[in-house]
Amino acid sequence: MNGPGDMTSNANRGSPDGGFLDLLRAGARIAVVAGAVGSVGLTLRAGRSTPRLLLVLFVLWVLSPFVALAWANMVAKRWSVLTRATLYCVTLVIALGSLAIYGSVVLPPAGSPRTFVFVVVPPGSWLLITIVVLTALISGRLSRRGAGA
Repeated sequence: MNGPGDMTSNANRGSPDGGFLDLLRAGARIAVVAGAVGSVGLTLRAGRSTPRLLLVLFVLWVLSPFVALAWANMVAKRWSVLTRATLYCVTLVIALGSLAIYGSVVLPPAGSPRTFVFVVVPPGSWLLITIVVLTALISGRLSRRGAGA
């Protein structure tokens, strides 16, 4: 009964997940796109004098964690709330962290070593994604098993 004098919020209506999780999901979706576009842009800027084939390979390499995060964000609807919240948070961390790291490498004067960062950040991102999401998935399954016992 929501009359004009009621102070109840309608933020949770239409979504069983609640307002905060919806906000986190929206932020993660924006972050994955912004992180991918920004990282590719910084990769292209850093690799201006790189042979084209190698540059294409670097772009694919740098994009790979973002493709995985975008895919995970699409299939996460079936996951527990805790696992989805964890995925959305790791998406934000990877996107912002990648942009910060790549940006700090591209901004120094030309001639300084840059390749190492563009080689190491994607597998580091994959490792973080794997550890955090698998931990959340496992803990979600264990908590459901414990609740059913």
